[in-house]
Amino acid sequence: MVGESLLPVIGEKKMKKYILAALSVMLPSTLCAQLPQYQGAYNPNQTLEEYFQAENQNYDKSIIYVFYSNNYCYGCPEAMTMLEKLYDEEFSSLYSFFMIDYQNDDEYNFIATYDLHLPLEVVMVKIEDGEALGYEKIENLQDRISDSVSFNDYVRNRINNFLGQNG
Repeated sequence: MVGESLLPVIGEKKMKKYILAALSVMLPSTLCAQLPQYQGAYNPNQTLEEYFQAENQNYDKSIIYVFYSNNYCYGCPEAMTMLEKLYDEEFSSLYSFFMIDYQNDDEYNFIATYDLHLPLEVVMVKIEDGEALGYEKIENLQDRISDSVSFNDYVRNRINNFLGQNG
């Protein structure tokens, strides 16, 4: 081996110093390359803690969760699209918004926390001074998609009644 042939020439102590010096140069650059870099908007691949750490202004925002499962639900995709559109148009500056497949959640235990069992459930969490004060669920929205005006009015009223009109 190359290391064995150099060992008598360089000496064991000097070889260790060279190895440690090489590792100290390579290790920090390797660690920096592995850290996630925040790009400015919520990334579905980041955890909620990462989102809140990156966005201090979201620390005090109430949250609208749209929980869905992989169980077949005819109207769920359209209801989710309608929810996201309503959020983008009317609530994006007031509240945080997350769409989460709760059956694949291994980290937060949303199923037990919010008693999730339907294929589509919206959970509004009221937050003040960084603390959750309570939550309210909206269920069966997939049954309301036939009339988009009525759907939007219903969801808007539920959000405003629970979270307030000012966030």
